[in-house]
Amino acid sequence: MIYKVFSEVPKERIAEELATAAKEEGFGVLGSYPFREILESKGFPIEREITVYELCNPPGAQSALKQLPEISVYLPCRLSLYEEGGQTVLATIGFEDILGAVEVSDDLRRHFEELFLRLKKVMKHWSPES
Repeated sequence: MIYKVFSEVPKERIAEELATAAKEEGFGVLGSYPFREILESKGFPIEREITVYELCNPPGAQSALKQLPEISVYLPCRLSLYEEGGQTVLATIGFEDILGAVEVSDDLRRHFEELFLRLKKVMKHWSPES
């Protein structure tokens, strides 16, 4: 499941404010991938600007990786930013999908649920429902 939040705030403003909003919830922005630029430079242009940001919560990553090294394939958390139907969209993979793909302890499950709630807060920072 892809989790999406819609906003009327321009994606450029969200991009500028993302690091600050993420930090408020314990995440840092590690990097970004501007797919339109990347693909165009490889000869495969796309029309839509889509940027994926990598977010990391270091204590969360440490805990998860200590308990379940294979969870690393899902880290860091990815947040996609693009426009669709006149709105700005923030999207990420649902943690339910991640947790359904691996066997985790109840403690680790609760830990990931808490991290996902915090990631949702970051995403909803620019949403009228927040």
